[in-house]
Amino acid sequence: MKIRRIGVGAVALAAASALVLTGCSSGSSTPASTANTTAIITTNGSEPQNPLIPTNTNETGGGKIVDSIFAGLVYYDATGKPINDMADSITTNDSQTYTIKIKANQTFSDGEAVDAKSFVDAWQYGALTSNAQVNQSFFAPIEGYNDAASSPLTGLTVVDATTFTVKLSAPQSDFPLQLGYTAFDPLPANAFKDMTAFGQNPIGNGPYKLASASAWQHNVQIDLVPNTTYTGGRKPQNGGVTFKFYAQADAAYSDLQANNVDVIDEIPDSAISTFTNDLGSRAINQPSAVFQSFTIGTSAPHFQGAEGLLRRQAISEAIDRPTITKVIFNGTRTPAKDFTSPVLDGYTDSLSNNSVLTYNADDAKKLWAKADAISPWSGTFQLAYNADGPHQAWVDAVANSVKNVLGIDAAGAPTPTFAQFRSLVTDKTKPIETAFRTGWQADYPAVSDFLTPLYATGASSNDGHFSDPAVDALFTKAASETKTDAAIKDYQDAQVILLKDLPAIPLWYSNVTGGYATGVSNVQFGWNSVPLYYAITKG
Repeated sequence: MKIRRIGVGAVALAAASALVLTGCSSGSSTPASTANTTAIITTNGSEPQNPLIPTNTNETGGGKIVDSIFAGLVYYDATGKPINDMADSITTNDSQTYTIKIKANQTFSDGEAVDAKSFVDAWQYGALTSNAQVNQSFFAPIEGYNDAASSPLTGLTVVDATTFTVKLSAPQSDFPLQLGYTAFDPLPANAFKDMTAFGQNPIGNGPYKLASASAWQHNVQIDLVPNTTYTGGRKPQNGGVTFKFYAQADAAYSDLQANNVDVIDEIPDSAISTFTNDLGSRAINQPSAVFQSFTIGTSAPHFQGAEGLLRRQAISEAIDRPTITKVIFNGTRTPAKDFTSPVLDGYTDSLSNNSVLTYNADDAKKLWAKADAISPWSGTFQLAYNADGPHQAWVDAVANSVKNVLGIDAAGAPTPTFAQFRSLVTDKTKPIETAFRTGWQADYPAVSDFLTPLYATGASSNDGHFSDPAVDALFTKAASETKTDAAIKDYQDAQVILLKDLPAIPLWYSNVTGGYATGVSNVQFGWNSVPLYYAITKG
């Protein structure tokens, strides 16, 4: 999903900066000299799963909006470089206790001051188990955090109006790098009176604000206008942004070609082989920190214990990734070799056990037969996905590959909208019993972000409810390292275990593909595939 940050002490800066992107370009065009700074920029989006509360938003539909109306301690530019936003400085002497100073005279869009308490209260709210926030686990490094507790974090202390300290349970050199993520945004005092109501009409401190109390038209669009109280580096160069919630990516692309929408960050399957010719210099196709997979939950029939392990490995080896990425995606995807992204420092394509990600029909059949010897297969292998995104073609291709190799019934299982799909996946009262589409769009530029939130026991985005003490121990060890190389080695060791257990089946790494309309200028897509909306102009 998202990102932001800078200003740490020498030890943390050295480690954190080494975990930033190793190479990611951005598409751009020369700003038009006749740009209209009052023009509204329209873009594609999807109905957010939850009310727009930073600690309860961890999907891209809501994330792009929350990032536009809130400002954290830092933000990242198009290349992943961290830049101070609300923070004046973030310093540490030991990578365990951090002193954070807020810039003076910062306010929310309603005039309330953004101060140390705004951050501390928001983090305390997000960390409490009783509040059931999806981003709760991001506060786990802070002293006093306990998954089962409902008491405040002892590691947060307000020093004065513009200063607070954060004490972690153990040293963690890349902690400052995480502070740009949505979960760490501040909240105004009135949010805590009725958080659900606040989430429908949030008051933020970012570059934009809701145009009115009725700006969020559910399942249609949301209208944002510039927040004139914002003084940070993301000052809007336009008159606002309207996110249009499209049910199908094809409709958004048709609107782009007709200049009825200004910028989109998703090209439909039907146009993936033609969009660069269709749009010419207005086409975007660049590497990004996006990883695609699917998950088979621990409660799914035939996917538990030794039988489940064999079946996961068999299905993975039954998927012809090179052919699918070539035929379906026209080379805009790269077959996965791990669980992270090639644009991040720490990536390697030579991990032990990653042969399970190589197409091998003969071995897949043998593994499936071994599983059948434990318990004969019955039923249909289904792969659930949201039909309002460009997923049907690849899901059908994956299902057909599994069907042809293993000789079983396999098919996609579409759900109309992303919000409905995610609700099925996260419903704790009735765990989903099919495989389901998963993946990751980075929150901050580090390999840890592709691993800990998804595969640590009880983590916020651990949709398959995977748990392995050895993996947890390596994650903890990596987080406490003060040297980047040591941390990367720990994360790689954890991945070796993940490649054996396959809590998710890695598929491929994604380029960001998108485009913009004629008359639109200064378009940049960030390293995490999200356009820098504040910079976009049009004549």
